[in-house]
Amino acid sequence: MSTKTENTTPSQNPPKFILSGGGTGGHIFPAVAIANALKVKYPDAQFLFVGAIGKMEMEKVPKEGFEITGLPIEGLKRSASPRNIIVLLKTIHSFWKARKLLQQFQPTAVIGTGGYASLPICFMASRMGYTTILQEQNGFAGLTNRLVARRAALICTGFPQMEKFFPAGNWEFTGNPVRQNIIDLGDRLKQRKTTDVEHAACLQKFGLQPKLPVIFITGGSLGARTINQTIFNNLVQLAEANIQIIWQMGLPFAKSHAEKIHQIIENNPALFLAPNAPRIFHAPFIYDMDDAYQAANLVVSRAGAISISEIAVVGKPSILVPSPNVTDDHQTKNAQVLSGLNAAVLISDQQAPQTLINTCIELITDTKKMTELQEKLKQIAKPQATETIAHRIASLIENAK
Repeated sequence: MSTKTENTTPSQNPPKFILSGGGTGGHIFPAVAIANALKVKYPDAQFLFVGAIGKMEMEKVPKEGFEITGLPIEGLKRSASPRNIIVLLKTIHSFWKARKLLQQFQPTAVIGTGGYASLPICFMASRMGYTTILQEQNGFAGLTNRLVARRAALICTGFPQMEKFFPAGNWEFTGNPVRQNIIDLGDRLKQRKTTDVEHAACLQKFGLQPKLPVIFITGGSLGARTINQTIFNNLVQLAEANIQIIWQMGLPFAKSHAEKIHQIIENNPALFLAPNAPRIFHAPFIYDMDDAYQAANLVVSRAGAISISEIAVVGKPSILVPSPNVTDDHQTKNAQVLSGLNAAVLISDQQAPQTLINTCIELITDTKKMTELQEKLKQIAKPQATETIAHRIASLIENAK
């Protein structure tokens, strides 16, 4: 627990919350989800987000209806660079601004969801005596959360087995916040409330047919080059294995390959189930992810924390191909947690061009293995993560009064 050294968290009604996390959607979305859950508990509460000037949170958070202020902080360059001198000066300035902001806003609690944008406000809050809560999405804790953890009141983790990063008794495996439509689908699938008619309707949205297996391929909103190229090179092999495909390829790959994909489909009868009925649906982005998950028997995905949490909630067997281009290689760490529990199949980005297609074909026809993966996923699925986190925060601030 934090020891108050400069300022006490005031007993106030309504409460005031500062939330910080940014740089990527994986940090921003959990912060917004937690804020919305707290807003339900405390309709009159005040909320202030703190981000990094020029980063996506400065645009996305106001669209969600919350006020945000920016700090001039930047991430350090990994290689030796003169730019790091400027980054260091901006970091010092950001810590000073964070201190002033805390003194002015006097929050009841400060909630950090990771990323360098959250370091100044969370670090200063924990040392100034404000109740500080961290939410760590990944199976390998980020640097910001590791630096703040010792003085945090609570760390809510998206993965189990986090004792190597956080103090004993100070963290809880709550799961990661996921979208409500994904939670609703997970509940229906778990309770077997989805019908053949509903499943057929989902398939119809993608122009696919019932009674044949479906693989949902996604590399996130920007796509995943290795996954996309491997699928592109093997469309005919997948079709000849009687597999249907829902493919979210991301805008960059769609721009460069959409016409080529159309040509492959038009020139290969194996890619059609019937005239004007291709086995493949492809798009730059899929907005109705719940429909894609419901239609799929198997998911091929990168191993981002939120993607994994969604896959777990809907209980879909998956092949995870971690991106090699992320800080601390945390996607590989995420995938290793699941594969270690036998809850997913892990294929490295380097191995994917040689092994991904055969693994897809073998796995989707192995009913026993698919069922085993689904059962193991239940151990890490936390559909009520957002409510759990909000409840823990509420308990902390109520006990502090």
